[in-house]
Amino acid sequence: MKTASVNELKQELNSLPPASLVNICLRLVKFKKENKELVNYILFESVNKPAFIQLVKQEITDSYLEMNRSNVYFAKKTIRKILRFTTKYIRYADCKETEIVLLTHFCTGLIATGIDWPKSMALRNLYLTQYKKIEKAINSLHDDLQYDYRKKLKELLPSL
Repeated sequence: MKTASVNELKQELNSLPPASLVNICLRLVKFKKENKELVNYILFESVNKPAFIQLVKQEITDSYLEMNRSNVYFAKKTIRKILRFTTKYIRYADCKETEIVLLTHFCTGLIATGIDWPKSMALRNLYLTQYKKIEKAINSLHDDLQYDYRKKLKELLPSL
């Protein structure tokens, strides 16, 4: 079975009555938890982005506090889980400023864990990748905002 393109789907959805759209959305929500979370964000959370960002930052902080630090292996697994969680909500928000704030908080939390992450090649590469993503997102912003975020980014400058 061939799947229609996004443009074709958009045209078809525009031709449907509102009641049919509601039924389609409800069917989508039933199939995947991620779809349900996205619809929840669009309907309830997107109205107040600062509160949403604060909620996600609190989740990240709580996850770092609950992390098993007894072994670097377990710490890596938890850090990757935190990054997946962070990335998911960055995709939901679809905003560069939100991406910068959440990734900066993720990197700050990683530094604050007390784990010697620069010695672990996997964690070091993970951190550097997020650092580069923050730089790239900052470059896409307005000049005034770039200056503010670059000052915060210098604090995260890895001293490897």
